[in-house]
Amino acid sequence: MFFALTEEQEAFASTVSEFLADRFDLDAVRGVVEDPDGDGHPLTLWKGLADQGALAVLVPEEHDGLGLGLLDAQVVARALGAGVAPGPWLTTVLAAEAIRLAGSPEQQSRWLPALAAGETVGTVALRGEGGAWDGSGITVDANSPEGDGTSRLSGSASPVDYPNVAGLLVVAATDASGTPGLYLVEAGASGLSVRDQRTYDGTARVGAVELTDTPAEPLASGGADAVAALLARGAVLNAADLVGVAREALSRTVAYDRERTQFGVPVGSFQAIKHRMADLHVAVTMAEHAVLFAAHALDSDDPGKAIAVAVAGSKASDAAWEATGAMIQFFGGIGFTWEHEAHFFYKRARRRAPLFGSAEEHREHLAALTM
Repeated sequence: MFFALTEEQEAFASTVSEFLADRFDLDAVRGVVEDPDGDGHPLTLWKGLADQGALAVLVPEEHDGLGLGLLDAQVVARALGAGVAPGPWLTTVLAAEAIRLAGSPEQQSRWLPALAAGETVGTVALRGEGGAWDGSGITVDANSPEGDGTSRLSGSASPVDYPNVAGLLVVAATDASGTPGLYLVEAGASGLSVRDQRTYDGTARVGAVELTDTPAEPLASGGADAVAALLARGAVLNAADLVGVAREALSRTVAYDRERTQFGVPVGSFQAIKHRMADLHVAVTMAEHAVLFAAHALDSDDPGKAIAVAVAGSKASDAAWEATGAMIQFFGGIGFTWEHEAHFFYKRARRRAPLFGSAEEHREHLAALTM
């Protein structure tokens, strides 16, 4: 079976890429990176993404969304990765997905339109510091719902992307019986605190979320299956961001080495560099197609979807790591300077690679699935 983007999906990707090139290029990214005390949430970028429907891509039409699938959402993630764009796009989309997958009709009506329009920023707190990505690393406890349906959460989650600007947090927690579930916590809730954490990736803002007897609303169907489904979707969209980073890093490296000369000839004509660029092209292309298939597998509920997600996660992590490392190396001396944009790509790849499972974790999971 042949997998490729449709003309509509290609056009959607081009729209996002052109917006970034025109309105939020690498100079704008540098402004966010060099302002570590800022909130990392540029409103110009956020409004543009909302206007283009990038936040509404997975939200059903009856809740003011586009009603599309992961194949469409991953083109946005790839474009944002290629532009090393900051902001809480992924976290907001995943918060909406949690509510779409597991929320009651009332929860969906309340939150999905606001998330789709960018009026509310969402984030997800799914594991504790150093915890496994597969749902076993949850370090928040939930008590039984009270008479009004409210639960109380206690524990911590880290790292969490953009908790500093989120109006809504989707928190994974386990109840007294050890059953995992998803819970909604509104910003400003009692017992909720956020501690900023410094990260070497200046295109993101990260924090630790602490909950102490914090009121939370359980998602209606937010059991173990919902947690697993949300993690799988996060892994695919994160992998799409990584292949966007990898492809752009490789394209910039090839373009530069076509122009850079040594001994009177372009360095790209040297056999060692040509072979390395060819190997990287193959690796990035394979990762791109792995992400496409994983998105399709989740959209179609393919029986092999877990295998597809593991393959996509491992290949995307490896490709981004290798392509961004090569970018620094093959840009020569300038690639090692702090002023060069190669560091934006490299640090984004390094930070994102383990977010929903490192390449090693995905390969271990793949081995377990296929034994």
